[in-house]
Amino acid sequence: MTEPAREEIVFHGIAASPGVVHGRAYLYQPNELDVPCYRVESDKLDAEIERFEQAILSTRGQITEVRNKIAASLGEGEARIFDAHLMVLEDSALIDEVVAEVRKSKNNVEHCYNDVALRYISFFSSMDDDYLKERVTDIQDVSRRLLHNLVGVKKVDLSHLKEPSIIICADLTPSDTAAIDRHKLLGFVTDLGGKTSHSVIMARSLRIPAVVGMHDVSERIRTGDQILVDGYDGIVVINPSADRLYQYGQIAGERLKLDNIFKSVLNEPSESSDGQAIELMANIEGVEEMEIAQEMCADGVGLFRTEGVFLRHHGYPSEEAQYKEYSAVVQAAGKSIVTIRTLDIGGDKTIGDTDQDEDSSFMGFRAIRFCLGNPKIFKTQLRAILRASASGNVKLMYPMISGLHELRKANEYLAEVKLELSDEGHAFDANIEVGAMIEIPSAAMIIDLLAPEVDFFSIGTNDLIQYLMAADRLNDQVAHLYEPAHPAVLRTLKAIITKCRELNIPISVCGEIAGDPIYASLLLGMGANSLSLTSSLLPEVKYFIRKIDMDQAKGLVDEVLTINDPIQVVSRLEEFRKEAVGTLINE
Repeated sequence: MTEPAREEIVFHGIAASPGVVHGRAYLYQPNELDVPCYRVESDKLDAEIERFEQAILSTRGQITEVRNKIAASLGEGEARIFDAHLMVLEDSALIDEVVAEVRKSKNNVEHCYNDVALRYISFFSSMDDDYLKERVTDIQDVSRRLLHNLVGVKKVDLSHLKEPSIIICADLTPSDTAAIDRHKLLGFVTDLGGKTSHSVIMARSLRIPAVVGMHDVSERIRTGDQILVDGYDGIVVINPSADRLYQYGQIAGERLKLDNIFKSVLNEPSESSDGQAIELMANIEGVEEMEIAQEMCADGVGLFRTEGVFLRHHGYPSEEAQYKEYSAVVQAAGKSIVTIRTLDIGGDKTIGDTDQDEDSSFMGFRAIRFCLGNPKIFKTQLRAILRASASGNVKLMYPMISGLHELRKANEYLAEVKLELSDEGHAFDANIEVGAMIEIPSAAMIIDLLAPEVDFFSIGTNDLIQYLMAADRLNDQVAHLYEPAHPAVLRTLKAIITKCRELNIPISVCGEIAGDPIYASLLLGMGANSLSLTSSLLPEVKYFIRKIDMDQAKGLVDEVLTINDPIQVVSRLEEFRKEAVGTLINE
């Protein structure tokens, strides 16, 4: 008797890698390793530590093999993910902690290593910063591989997929992704993860659709199910109907045509239809994303987030380690601008600091507050950034400035570091431009007071909006209040940009709305002439900008500022976009 057809079920998650795919699901459930715990005699502790060192060597060989495989198939950019894995594996602080634990507890090294790794994982998982949370996957990946080597159990992976499949799992590590025969990987769907995870970066490189942050989808889908994955809108459908498959077949074809249309202007100037130049910069987190930015013909880097550098080194990296990472990006950028933002993490769970007891909310001891409270860490980073400035066109930017005192204090430390480097004979750009992010309402209100202390400003729209609306954008219960089209947000953006124009100080805009075409017209109409966005979004934004007449964009701003309803604002922005672009295909 045949099993009755299962009902079509639709799920919604985070659109992580664009594309549409329909195929067979494969539920991937890595085996959970049973880590033993037993006592080790005192005279055998040295042998136990030697066993640990041998396991590290074996694991290094495995990771290097994976790295070489990825370098050959995808290129050096994606392969550098596994350089980060090697740094985690060989981190001296972690290794020393494990060795100390073995000698102190006299327990076997598997148990001690697992305990230490879990502490680090818990530590990073609890951070507010999405990027840092997602780097937890790297630590889990490395620790799982090393534990398998210590215990002597072969790690289950995805290297033996029998047929082309869409991978369904709780989470997907870079090693998992690297092990898959890419000819058999149609796409992937995960319960966890976000847009900046390494697996998602690899998926985008492979142009494989991916949807993440699906919560419990791995408990709802079974191997063999027919599923449809929409990586554009973050939709997953189990047992899609014939009508839905036909509909998505049409959508996939139209999306491909649109992508080709948008990319057709990549080598054209970034300017409005009436010839006003608009700077389109990239947001990056390392060298691999610098390469993608260059492929998308970005004008430079508007935001280099440095938090990932600290995580990759599993704590507070040395000046030399930071210098190498910053200078690698600067050298790759050539003559283009690279704007490096100083460290933006903090709270009671700051990297390397476990004995503070302070609220780690968005409004806690983070960003410039943490740096000014830890001058040694801050000055080490400033030294590394300044030294990297000798290699190219570097700008320095402070995050989360709330007032004049913070800005002046940060600049005092910068002046001290410049003197130290000069005395030591290090080369650096003595006239490096210094900027501040406007992402706190207090800073937005005192642009005129802050301006004499800096060379430029950048509006961090993600934080600015949530602070204005008092709505944590990561809290499901209040996330609906995070509304970029709210009149308070629009008026604040307009006031900031207008004041900067009056003071003749450069102002850029970064954050999610900078990469949203419908808001591009609004920001340009307000007077912004520099946007910093995710590289993959750049083609569509550039295409739209080249269709915009600046006088019409200014008129749009005047019109929108009279509308009280955010829904109506968005509707008008979408209407303006269609008027400017016209009918590309049957959108």
